[in-house]
Formats: sequence, structure tokens, C-alpha cells
Amino acid sequence: MATKTIADINVAGKTVLMRVDFNVPIKGGKVTNDRRIVQALPSIQAVLKAGAKLVLMSHLGRPEGKGFEEAYSIKPAADRLSELLKKPVKIASRDVVGPETEKLVAAAKPGEVVILENLRFHPGETMPDNAKKNPDGKLTAAQQKIHDDFVAALARLGEVYVNDAFGTCHRKHASMYGVAKAIQAKGGPAVAGFLVEKEIKYLHEAVAQPKRPFVAILGGAKVSDKIKLISNLLDKVDRILIGGAMAYTLLKAKGVEVGKSLVEADQVEVMKVLLAKAGEKILLPTDHVATDNFESGKPVAVSTVNIPDNLLGMDIGPATVRAFGEVIASAKTIVWNGPMGVFERPEYAAGTQAVAQAVAKATRSGAVSVIGGGDSAAAVEEMGLDQQMTHISTGGGASLEYLEGRPMPPLEVLDKK
Repeated sequence: MATKTIADINVAGKTVLMRVDFNVPIKGGKVTNDRRIVQALPSIQAVLKAGAKLVLMSHLGRPEGKGFEEAYSIKPAADRLSELLKKPVKIASRDVVGPETEKLVAAAKPGEVVILENLRFHPGETMPDNAKKNPDGKLTAAQQKIHDDFVAALARLGEVYVNDAFGTCHRKHASMYGVAKAIQAKGGPAVAGFLVEKEIKYLHEAVAQPKRPFVAILGGAKVSDKIKLISNLLDKVDRILIGGAMAYTLLKAKGVEVGKSLVEADQVEVMKVLLAKAGEKILLPTDHVATDNFESGKPVAVSTVNIPDNLLGMDIGPATVRAFGEVIASAKTIVWNGPMGVFERPEYAAGTQAVAQAVAKATRSGAVSVIGGGDSAAAVEEMGLDQQMTHISTGGGASLEYLEGRPMPPLEVLDKK
């Protein structure tokens, strides 16, 4: 059953409480990458055009819920939003919620925007995470009260709830789950914004209804972070291409010598079972770019699958790039999550760059490409290829969990058509 969106409800004359993801990089009090703010604009502008007053909520960084901290203030994001909208954006009290915030929202007029201070200044926002730290896996009575009071204070600010923060949809935080339920409890709608709608569309269609051949490209440091994703995709994809440091654990499981490369020893036996199940579906590197010292060593080309004892792998080699490129060129659906090497350093970026170019070329030829946020998205953006991909997810961890098939309570709680 499809999730309701802003387009399915009438918000004219109402106060809309919208959760966005303005967790953006800031330097010198200025936003250095406004992509997440820009991607929220369609939902924001739709609400304002409909004649509603808008209250925005977001976190920024990881303050510890101990009150206002200048370094984590939402102000730079609010300033950038104001520039994009060409209208003032009022910032609520440093306490996030409370009488001052309620007065500011009450005084706002239709078409005006108020943004709350960083939600994570308040301990109630992330309180559900504390349950995992307690012996019984539940919040204490005191913790529950802090959480519930914060939910109630947020819910008093609006009549309609909109979730347009996909990047946090794997977290059952107050503003993501509790507020949606509280708005519903008082008779209001809780719906998805256009960005969340787009994320669900591409991530769901890519896995549930893919055009074939369906190719997944996985990279990153730890195979333990991706094992659920690999397992979930095995029965759905035609091929899985694996690079990055996680490939060395899989190569080790195949009996390949990987030198000093990063290996998760506790995952080797697990990977043997996974590889046996996968058969020919998983394609691993056959050559490498390595070095003798991670910090100061120079790149060394290793033209064989085995890596000498004194070297550690840093990127996929040219033969692997060609093999991966051939598979990508034939694909009709591509999901990519994780770089092929230490792409932050130019000498080890060639593998990731080549894969990005291959995915862009396949997309131009008609393939559907979904980039799963995080480092993959950063690499694509750095290369100026972001406009050539079908969809770049705004949620690294969230997109991963969605593709793994894990429950996403903040999405599940939203109204259905």
C-alpha cells in the first residue's frame, strides 16, 4: 500500500510540522554543501504555496543533548535556506521547544517559515537509542518521561506532520516517529514529503522490480557492515561486484594471499559460506593498487590476484576496472554503495572514478542507477557526475538498511493511501 504524501492532503491555513535533514557540512559559520537543503525545497515550497505556515525540524551533527552549543547551531542552515527561498527564516528558542518557541510559531503567518534549533540539543530526541544501553533493552521511567515530554512539546507546534528526512528514517527518534504518532492521535495527517517519496520509489523499485540484468556494486571498509545487504541481494541480483577493503576478507576466504590488507578475521569463515551460496554471482578484484605503508607509501601495481606479504591493497587494479566495467555496461539496473578504494587520496581514486564513469555511461544508455548515499554519493558529486545518475540517495545508513530489508518504523507509521 502506497504512503500518502503532501500531494494527497490539503494544508491550506494549517501549521505544518516538517522533519527535514539539514545535517550539512559547515565551516566558518557557512554551509559548504547545501545539497540536502536544496533537495528539501520541493516539499517546503509546496507547503508554502498551499498557504500553510511551516515549522521545520532537523538535527545537525552529534551534540549530546546537553543544551545549546554554538558549533552545532542550525543557524547556518537556516541562513542558507533563507537565501534559497528569498524570504526570512525565523529560528526558534535555543531550548528547541517551550513557551518562546510556541509563541514564535503562533505569531507566524501562512507562507512564513520557522525552524527549530538543532533537535539533538534536547535529550528527548535521541532517547530511544538509550534503550539499547539498558540491561532490559527498555527506557527507564525517567528516560521515557523525557522522551514523551519532548514528543508532546513538538506535537503542540503543528497540525500536520511531514517526514522529508530519509537520512534518519532508520532511527526511531522523537521527531521521526513519536511526533508522527502524536499528530495522528489528535486527528492530523502524517505523510511523506516529496524527497522521501522519491527515495522509496527508487530504492524499492530497484530491488523489488528491477530491470535486468540487475547489478549491485559494493565497497567500503568492512564486510561485516554489508553482510546483511549482500545476503538480501543475492537472490535478487544477477551480479555483485565487490571492491574496497571489504574485498580482502572475501579474497582471504577464497584462499587468496592478501598481504597486510585489512581483513576481518572473524568474518572469514562466514564469507566462505556466503561465497559458496553465491556461486558465480560475486565478482572480486583480480588485481590491485597496493602500498607498503598506508600513511606514506607510494602506489605499487600488483597485476596478480595475490598481494605480496609486505603490501596492503588500497584500490582495485586496471584489469578489475575493465572486468567490472563490462558487467556494468550490460546492466539495466545498478545499485552502488561504497567506494572501490581509498578514494579520498588521488593516487588510490582511479578504481572508484572508473566505476562512477561506467555507471554514468550505463545510465545514459538507459539503465536505472541508484547511488546509496555516503562515500559513493560524495565520489560521484566530486566528479561532477551526480546529474548523470538516476537517483542519489540522501541517506547513507538509511538507504543501506532499506536495501537490507530492515524495518523502517518512521516510514511504516505514515498514513497510507
